[in-house]
Amino acid sequence: MTSTEVRNETVLREIAAMIEQILDEAGLGEPEDEITRATVFHADLELQSIDLVVLAGMLEETYGPSVKLAAFAAELNAEQILSLTVGQLVDYVIRQVG
Repeated sequence: MTSTEVRNETVLREIAAMIEQILDEAGLGEPEDEITRATVFHADLELQSIDLVVLAGMLEETYGPSVKLAAFAAELNAEQILSLTVGQLVDYVIRQVG
């Protein structure tokens, strides 16, 4: 496994853990399926906008001020936001933190 693949998997695991924490705190329990790069925030996880606000705070706390979920989402149209995957967020985080 290359260092890029290791970094990708690490960020994926970290973000999946954040999502699972949000779901747990919202009383929604664990997702039916494992969170993967292909997991869609809206369709698969049914996260609400307030959940994304919480996730944005967790991302910034973990990865620093260069990771701004709101700024990333602002570049997307409504359809892209509804189909946003965990993998797309992982790629964004990796781009931002270098």
